[in-house]
Amino acid sequence: MRLRRSKGGRGKLEFADAGVNGEPLLVVEDLHTSFRTGRGTVHAVDGVSLTVGRGQTLGIVGESGSGKTVLARSIMGLLPAQDVIKSGTVHFAGHELTAMTPEELRQVWGAELSMIFQDPMTALNPVKRIGRQITETLRLHLNMDRSEADATAVELLRSVGIPSPEVRVRWYPFQLSGGMRQRVMIAIALACAPRLVMADEPTTGLDVTVQAQILDLLRELQRERHMAVILVTHDLGVVATRADDIVVMYAGRIVEQAPAHTLFNDTHMPYTRALMDSIPRLADPSGMRLHAIAGRPPDLIHPPKGCRFSPRCPYVRDKCRESEPPLRTAGSRDHLFACWFPLVNGVPTAPSGRVEARPAPVSPAPRPVPDSFADAVPPDRAPPGDAAVNPEAGVQSP
Repeated sequence: MRLRRSKGGRGKLEFADAGVNGEPLLVVEDLHTSFRTGRGTVHAVDGVSLTVGRGQTLGIVGESGSGKTVLARSIMGLLPAQDVIKSGTVHFAGHELTAMTPEELRQVWGAELSMIFQDPMTALNPVKRIGRQITETLRLHLNMDRSEADATAVELLRSVGIPSPEVRVRWYPFQLSGGMRQRVMIAIALACAPRLVMADEPTTGLDVTVQAQILDLLRELQRERHMAVILVTHDLGVVATRADDIVVMYAGRIVEQAPAHTLFNDTHMPYTRALMDSIPRLADPSGMRLHAIAGRPPDLIHPPKGCRFSPRCPYVRDKCRESEPPLRTAGSRDHLFACWFPLVNGVPTAPSGRVEARPAPVSPAPRPVPDSFADAVPPDRAPPGDAAVNPEAGVQSP
């Protein structure tokens, strides 16, 4: 395993060139993150394990409150110092991030592991020019002088598609549009050529055209630099054609995990199917009611007994309410799911393990991997009667 030393002389960490020989770049094992509050302890991340290889894209999907962002920040080490309970391990390129001091983590952030935050308007410093915010990390990690860092900042803005970068490098964040601010965030995240980028809802609040531009840009830069990407989103349609593997989270836990093609063609977890059904179709007629997941996500201070999705699941049985299903393998070792009665071709299995004869309320046809963002939706089915659209379901208006 080859090592590379961060520039800056003695006292710097050495990072393994992981991924060259097939070993994972990132390994997360039994990660728990809880927060102490006045009402009790919130179990935001509850026993998550995953791996990411070099050059791989991992999509993490789930409703708001499912623990996606807390998981990303737990991996990065970006958590408050007080009222946080952490356990588990995070290994990255030969180092255990969970055992690092704040000083050591500062050598990792930006240089080896970076993050594109959800809202660039709050992530960027409003009183500093964008050029200054890019050059800070260049001078800290790569020991560039001012003129070299300024020139590199201009080239980074040009590489992410910002026109007239020589002029806009001196602009403040409020002078840029939402899409351009997100491009600046990408430029900052990629400035030191990190090997893993965490993209936390990088297209939230952007129109569909700009969303596609940002995601295409991120994929292009990923291919050029052979870096790994963890794409956090609430929308399965976003990761359908952009992720190699997809992790579906619910109530702080992984409920299904598989390669993207397998997940869409052989969905086992009813929650995953419900997320697919909630994606609006461009071909739907105007005024058609959006599909929504009934109910609300559970209280993570007092989660329900048994399967945490059972209060909202249309296939719930007594065993689901009494016992928590383990994460187990499906037909292949890389397909995991947590359900006592998994779906088979859209139909739940009976307690005996056989497929039930009655039709399921979701589409029974296997769903192919979509060829475009517009096609990343489940097949048509009848709207759910007069049920109200649930604002907590993470469905955005088209």
